[in-house]
Amino acid sequence: MTPLDLVVIALYFAVTLGIGLWTSRRQETAGDYFLGARNLPAWAVLLSIVATETSALTVISVPGVGARGSLVFLQLAFGYLVGRTLVAIWLLPGYFRGEQETAYARLESRFGTGTRRLVSVVFLATRFLGDGVRIYAGAIPLALVTGWSVPLSIVAMGGVTLVYTWFGGLKAVVWADVVQLAVYLAGGVAALCIAWQLAGGAGAALQAAAAAGKLRLIDPAIDLTSTYTLLGGLVGGAMLSAASHGTDHLIVQRLLATRSLRDARVALVGSGIVVILQFLLFLLVGSAIWAAHLAPEGLVADRIFPRFIVEHLPTGLAGVVVAGILAAAMSTISSSINALASSMTHDLYVGWTGRRDPAHLLVVGRLFSAVWGIGLIGGALFFQRYASANDTPVVVLALSVASITYGALLGTYLLAARWPRARGRDVVGAVGVTVLAMLVVVFARSLAATPGLEWLQPVGRLAWPWYVPLGTLLAVGSGMVLSYLPGRAILPPSRVSGR
Repeated sequence: MTPLDLVVIALYFAVTLGIGLWTSRRQETAGDYFLGARNLPAWAVLLSIVATETSALTVISVPGVGARGSLVFLQLAFGYLVGRTLVAIWLLPGYFRGEQETAYARLESRFGTGTRRLVSVVFLATRFLGDGVRIYAGAIPLALVTGWSVPLSIVAMGGVTLVYTWFGGLKAVVWADVVQLAVYLAGGVAALCIAWQLAGGAGAALQAAAAAGKLRLIDPAIDLTSTYTLLGGLVGGAMLSAASHGTDHLIVQRLLATRSLRDARVALVGSGIVVILQFLLFLLVGSAIWAAHLAPEGLVADRIFPRFIVEHLPTGLAGVVVAGILAAAMSTISSSINALASSMTHDLYVGWTGRRDPAHLLVVGRLFSAVWGIGLIGGALFFQRYASANDTPVVVLALSVASITYGALLGTYLLAARWPRARGRDVVGAVGVTVLAMLVVVFARSLAATPGLEWLQPVGRLAWPWYVPLGTLLAVGSGMVLSYLPGRAILPPSRVSGR
């Protein structure tokens, strides 16, 4: 990295810190801090959702997918759009009934305080473990392109992000996300143009990619062991997106911060369209790098784009692209800090203490933001140290945490909306059964190597897009069975669906 590149990165850090200080003005309540006073524009929330779900690892990995494979990855993004549309129609209206502070407040009126706390704890544990390892994974390419050590990359990203998030709350997170999205998309467009130039022009690059099958978009095969198929993308992608964007407080928090239900729907469905275009951009970057003969077969897919940045981008522009990687990583950290602190404050602290004074909760919320920010940095450092000593298998395992729990969360909402017999204890039991079963499914391939567990080998071949559909089916099925145990009264139809 040249001095000019480092100046660009430093300038990016300064801008994000300035956003935090600017948005910290006139914050008087927890609602101001965690929900942006519920007056954030739909377009900003839309872009923030896209930036939040795009980690640094995504920016690095998707070009590798494009270089090694084809455009079939987009089938999953098509499913994302379907899932968001269903959430906008079905779940969102219920979130705008009354003054709900978190995604899990609505479960309290249906199943009681205990269920709300359980689901919140599941969210906290899942988000902490999943994002701790995402921060670590994002620091790896950052260290590669800057020459920093991985621990230094973790602390630099985490420290700056914690400061602006602590000061500005959700407003700082959203407006920083807008800047971050612009930065990494600009870097992606610039990388695509240069890769096309090195390949002899856009026409030549696209022609070569098409001849090699790298522009193939649809795989109609019906195969539960194949990762990217049309059926798997539409079903698995839709249910994954329904769970992540309809039940995960990380996203729901942003939707609650919009001015109206209509704005929330525009932000949610619009984000699905932008995500498709974003994935297409980075897949084309990968195919262009391949067409330029800069993706040798012996090179690991995740290193294709970082090496291209270091070796082929001009001075200054390399700094912009690295800032884009930083942007994606920092968006993940800031969103996690604010969502974790929000759920901890409203779902747990208020219930334990009974304190509801908005000014007091603002102080408590900022304290929890600091605690979770430091915790995420520490968790990422732990993953880095543990993975270094164990040939890094823990990274692959930890990134599957969301798939283990998302089905249970989505199943909880389906039971609340469509199964009047379900009670709080039924849901608690269903969550427990589902999480245990999905642990076996996700780790089946490793478990099958144990004598006596060879029968798990077929389960281990299940492609990951089917994890959430399977988990949802398990949660709903076990909840329905548990609801027929003696002593269960039938409740009137629920309004949790929002209809």
